[in-house]
Amino acid sequence: MTKQKHMRGLSTLLGTVALVAGFSGIARAEDIEVAYLSASSANTWLATSLVEMQKVAAANGIKITEFDAQFDPAKQTAQVQDAIASGKYKGMILVALTGAGAIPDVQAALDAGMQVVGLNQVIGADLTTSDPQVEGMAASVMAAPYRSGVRLGMLTIKACENVDPCGVAYIYGIKGIPLDVAMRQGFDDALKDHANISVVAEGEGKYLGPDGGIAATQDILQLNKPFQVMIGSDQSIQGSAIALKDAGMAPGTVKLIGLGGSAPAIEGIKDGSWYGGVFGAPADEGRLAMEAMVKALADGTKSGGLDPLTTIPDEGLITKDNVDKFSAQWNG
Repeated sequence: MTKQKHMRGLSTLLGTVALVAGFSGIARAEDIEVAYLSASSANTWLATSLVEMQKVAAANGIKITEFDAQFDPAKQTAQVQDAIASGKYKGMILVALTGAGAIPDVQAALDAGMQVVGLNQVIGADLTTSDPQVEGMAASVMAAPYRSGVRLGMLTIKACENVDPCGVAYIYGIKGIPLDVAMRQGFDDALKDHANISVVAEGEGKYLGPDGGIAATQDILQLNKPFQVMIGSDQSIQGSAIALKDAGMAPGTVKLIGLGGSAPAIEGIKDGSWYGGVFGAPADEGRLAMEAMVKALADGTKSGGLDPLTTIPDEGLITKDNVDKFSAQWNG
């Protein structure tokens, strides 16, 4: 049986991606399986990405199996090793929790003949680029986290204009993971020439919904350190808005700046309860990641670094002045 007959029935993607070769030994399209190594199945951003990945996979006869690391790096490493050892997956989409620490796992997958696409997180030591940092990877799909931090800093500078001193309460997602380290570095670098602005309090929101933001904000309020701006992921800032209201602070008293461009963020910026936000595109990320996987499985195409934010308006910096230019891709 020829390779062409092996691939009969495998649909094309948007008329541009045809899987026609490279699947030696596979009898049916339904035999093509891809492992999706998620940082957390409970994370709403990644859940949005997965929906789009599933659409592209289904259109191309590919089955996705999800592994949930629950934000546990050791668990994710074990899951990667299990996926490789099973021998059943032709590809792997990895939301890496360990940055450069994920390189050996990716190399092992490549050595096993798998196509590897990085999603949303850096795999490597350079946190300023969206480009793949492991030779042989099919693609890396994300907005570089350092750049996201710079964008948060740019909005903070705008929010603190003519405010001296301007105190910032900064809520990490998960303090210490490569994503948050890079974002904070970008944020600090953006502010280094603005002496009126300083971070006066920190918290941790966990990327799992408003509850983490509520708890972090309540802890920050107990420090009794005045702040005019609060920074965090959209999930955390949703919680911050609740906690500040419960503390008797009117909307707008603290300028809330979110990361993600979710539906609650867009709504909050429109009604003035949020100051601004940095746009995010989880649906585009998921679609681009699976499209890159489809191409790689078809003929080994290397799509390289794919940043969905390269064509967005105003560098993705959302305020009340331009919020009508943006449409949310997720619900936060």
